[in-house]
Amino acid sequence: MTATKKTMTLNLTDVEMSVLDSLCKKKDLNKTSILRQALRLYQTVETRVEKGDKLFFEDEKTKEKAEVLML
Repeated sequence: MTATKKTMTLNLTDVEMSVLDSLCKKKDLNKTSILRQALRLYQTVETRVEKGDKLFFEDEKTKEKAEVLML
């Protein structure tokens, strides 16, 4: 069974649109695909944070870790 799709209008600044366009080119994906991936990632992170997990970025060379705080 396919999910029903809905259309929405999204207002982005020039900078935000430029970032989206750059990601599309870099990943060879369309804007809808990039935004869907971003939503899935955000949802995954949010679910894990709600369970008490923490999200970190680690510098590969120095092994320094920085926690990502979610709003």
